[in-house]
Amino acid sequence: MRIKDTLNLGKTKFPMRGNLPNKEPERQALWVENKIYEKRQKLNEGKPTFILHDGPPYANGNIHMGHALNKISKDIIVRYKSMDGFRAPYVPGWDTHGLPIEQELTKQGVDRKSMDMADYRELCRKYALSQVDKQRTDFKRLGVSGDWDHPYITLQPEYEAEQIRVFGKMANEGYIYKGKKPVYWSPSSESTLAEAEIEYKDVRSPSIYVAFKVVDGKDLLDTDTSFIIWTTTPWTMPANLGICANPKFDYVQVDADGKKYVIAEGMLERVREALEWQHVSILQTFKGTDLEYMTAQHPFYDRTSLLILGNHVTLDEGTGLVHTAPGHGTDDFYVGQKYHLPPLSPVDEQGYFTKEAPGFEGMFYNDANKKVTKLLEEKGALLKLSFFTHSYPHDWRTKKPVIFRATTQWFASVEAFRDNILKAVESVNYKPYWGKTRLYNMIKDRGDWVISRQRAWGVPLPIFYAENGDAIITPETIAHVADLFSQYGSNVWFQREAKDLLPAGFTHPGSPNGKFTKENDIMDVWFDSGSSHQAVLKQRPELSFPADVYLEGSDQYRGWFNSSLITSVAVTGQAPYKQIISQGFTLDAKGRKMSKSLGNVIVPNDVIRQFGADIVRLWVASVDTNSDVAVSMDGFRQISESYRKIRNTMRFMLANTSDFDPKADAVAYADLASVDRYMEIRLNQIIAKCLKAYEAYDFSTVYKTISAFLINDLSSFYLDFAKDVVYIEAQDSPKRRNMQQVMYDVAVALTKLLTPIIPHTTEEIWSYLKEPEAFVQLAEMPQVQEFDGQDDVLTQWSDFMSLRDEVLKALEEARNNKVIGKSLEAAVTIYANDPVKDLLNAVSADVKQILIVSKLTILDKAKAPADAVVFEDAAITVTHAPGEVCDRCRMTREDVGADPELPNLCGRCAKILHAHFEDAVKAGFEEK
Repeated sequence: MRIKDTLNLGKTKFPMRGNLPNKEPERQALWVENKIYEKRQKLNEGKPTFILHDGPPYANGNIHMGHALNKISKDIIVRYKSMDGFRAPYVPGWDTHGLPIEQELTKQGVDRKSMDMADYRELCRKYALSQVDKQRTDFKRLGVSGDWDHPYITLQPEYEAEQIRVFGKMANEGYIYKGKKPVYWSPSSESTLAEAEIEYKDVRSPSIYVAFKVVDGKDLLDTDTSFIIWTTTPWTMPANLGICANPKFDYVQVDADGKKYVIAEGMLERVREALEWQHVSILQTFKGTDLEYMTAQHPFYDRTSLLILGNHVTLDEGTGLVHTAPGHGTDDFYVGQKYHLPPLSPVDEQGYFTKEAPGFEGMFYNDANKKVTKLLEEKGALLKLSFFTHSYPHDWRTKKPVIFRATTQWFASVEAFRDNILKAVESVNYKPYWGKTRLYNMIKDRGDWVISRQRAWGVPLPIFYAENGDAIITPETIAHVADLFSQYGSNVWFQREAKDLLPAGFTHPGSPNGKFTKENDIMDVWFDSGSSHQAVLKQRPELSFPADVYLEGSDQYRGWFNSSLITSVAVTGQAPYKQIISQGFTLDAKGRKMSKSLGNVIVPNDVIRQFGADIVRLWVASVDTNSDVAVSMDGFRQISESYRKIRNTMRFMLANTSDFDPKADAVAYADLASVDRYMEIRLNQIIAKCLKAYEAYDFSTVYKTISAFLINDLSSFYLDFAKDVVYIEAQDSPKRRNMQQVMYDVAVALTKLLTPIIPHTTEEIWSYLKEPEAFVQLAEMPQVQEFDGQDDVLTQWSDFMSLRDEVLKALEEARNNKVIGKSLEAAVTIYANDPVKDLLNAVSADVKQILIVSKLTILDKAKAPADAVVFEDAAITVTHAPGEVCDRCRMTREDVGADPELPNLCGRCAKILHAHFEDAVKAGFEEK
């Protein structure tokens, strides 16, 4: 018989390599075939409910790394909750209206303006659904579990109907109104934009100082004096109707190189420097209030500009006198209203000047900067022209600049119930904690929400107009439109005339002839997704309102978190979520935003093809998502190495418990050896820490805790010396069964704990364990236990591990000095004081075996020789162990060959083999 055949070498068919890119799709197909998601929901019936409401990604193109980070994070939470005593259904969703889809059709050659509106919208619908299918495939490939056959989609008729009802409730509360005021306007999109649709980019802009001659100085200023304003938007000069001063500031009339000007006293030195004045003297000083209702001559039009007062005027930049065009700025508009200045906006929806700007009609607004400055120069009003680079708002879809433009729009009032919204902000929990301050400030500073859009692909504003122009938004009309949308979809709005969309027999005093028209604008897409708390949470029987968690990128504080909060407070009086979790953005390794133009985009599907979805999932669990996250292929390679360590350690435990029956061979905790109890307690600590981290949505702590346990407690300690037990001892020896019990418990617990993160791999591991559940996803999370005397055990083994570290240092020194090679060649002598001796007795373990040395001697510390390696509580010497190497256990022993029948084995191995042979012979007789 070969020596190898006498060893209990672990055997398992669990492969070393996961081959994840090929094996994961097979496992996913098995989950679908066995209806694992549905079975998990069935198992959880009657349990407390936990709802993570999915924020809808936009249905346009394959998913990117931000999508992967988001969806995997959600899946980890839902999987954990499902295995930890909660009914946690997951309904994925998609946002399907909006400009990007219109742009895609334009790229395909579709001309919206030449088509019937309903036909065009049908093309949009089909394109959106094709993108939903594409993204759904990508998300499922990530291993995300959910009700994929019944997602919510914002273009679904039942969703659109609920959105209309939300609008109707807000209108009924008086929160919806029509008004003309400056809004973000995108000439490239020909539509208004919400604040959430704005991004900022650096642009190079002109900076001009302009003189306005005094017309009426109210007996304080002569007509030979000029007011000086400063602006970075020369193109808005044709819309100038006023000059604003701060009532609290001091202003001065100065003589500058022989000319008289008025500016704020606090800006005199900066203006003098900018305009390169040589000789300046102050003629008089007065308060801003003294300027009110003076007039000045417009620099190139035959009209005057009114001097007005506003607290928005600062001394940060400019002259302390602000060029005011009420049709092109929010502050300008509101201060203009106070002084009855009209919101003049002589720019059309495409950004071209209208006839209201004589001399500029037909010119694109940005091209007018040059003509304005030239005209100012010709009129002698331009004091200085320079250029500077600054951050400027852009359309987040077209990436082109936006302008403030006064147009007639539909608004949702925020001001009317702002205090209620702010109270709701206070009621929510946030991760990270600063999310509360961010959302609070955004609501506190937010203007009324412009909800109308001048586009085609979206949910129509359900508003009718009477013959006299009155807007009609009544509970009766809203209910009827919602019912029509529920039955036919919102396209019915464009397929029927207004009278056919109104309730039968509907009349209105403003339409004596029974004629009506309908609104052509659509709703802001943020109103679409922001209505999901009613259209999804309230309508799906498996869900509930409010949701426990909304989890999205940090940009959603101004997006979905924001719009959902406003609409929810408006119609229900409370926030739609109990907690907000926000995540950072995915960046490249250099901290740059990923973009095709930079060539730094990493696509999830490419990573999956190379490494597998579980590597992407493990990466998500490893990073700190509270801030921006760097993504690189090197990062995935590193995570792949970490995964390999997890897999190989689990494989070792599977192999060495393959002959262990958890029922027949089970060992009670009280019967375990001290070191085995210690490992059970350490496992229990790992379980507790991981469960606590999962509860806090702290996946990186779960990952780090398990990784450290695998490396430090298992691979470098317990499993390292376990080989001398599980390989060498008799198959059913108590010592071996003890260690198998521990390994099996560890394997089961870690498999469960890792399932939310790497479910493909844990399902594979589970198939090699002997647990009652067919799939680990149908099992429950391990529970934290209390063991008798566990604190004493932890203290003893903590002290022992410190001593072990000292022995390892001494062994390393001996190895460096060529005294030994492998540690099994070593004879270690520990010169210990009494506490250390007591410790070694207390752990009641084969210390030599645990230290993986061939000989161990314990002596008094006082007897330590001069060449010993000295530590605080012990001194240690290492010599080459005497004797020969046993062919079976590889220890260097002096009793090798003591048994003449087994001359190459030590006494321990010889005894084990004789017992083995006796058992074999006995078994043979019993068989006969």
